[in-house]
Amino acid sequence: MHSFGAQFAEVQVHADTGEVRVPRMLGVFSAGRIINPRTARSQFIGGMTMGIGMALHEESLMDERFGIFTNHDLAGYHIPTHADIGEVEATWLEETDHRAGPLGARGIGEIGITGAAAAIANATYNATGIRVRELPLTPDKFIF
Repeated sequence: MHSFGAQFAEVQVHADTGEVRVPRMLGVFSAGRIINPRTARSQFIGGMTMGIGMALHEESLMDERFGIFTNHDLAGYHIPTHADIGEVEATWLEETDHRAGPLGARGIGEIGITGAAAAIANATYNATGIRVRELPLTPDKFIF
C-alpha cells in the first residue's frame, strides 16, 4: 500500500541577489489511519524540512582530479538551520485504509521529503519565470 501527499510552497526570490527563501509551506497527506498524530506531524514536518534543504542548500561537490567529495562534512555540506525554515504545516486526511492491514494504517516514512523540492522549484518558476531543473536553487541560477 502506498501513501500519497501534495505539497505547496510560498517562496520569495530577491530581485537583486537571486536568493530564495521559503516563508511558508504546507503538506497534505493521505496515509491511512494515523495512529500517533504527534509523531506523524513531526515526521511530515521533518521530511519537508529535509526537502527545503535539498532544494536550497544541499549539494555534493566532486574533485574531478581525485574523484573524492570536497564537502564531505558539515563545514562544507550545508543543511538548513532554524533560521532557514519558515512556517511549515502538515495535515492529513482522516481515513482508514482497510486494505492496508488490521489497523488501517500505511507507512509515512519520509513522504514529507518527496514533493518538497519540486514544490519549491515550481514556486520559484511561478515567481521568476525561470525554470531551473537542477538542485540546489542557488542565487546564480536566477540572474534577471
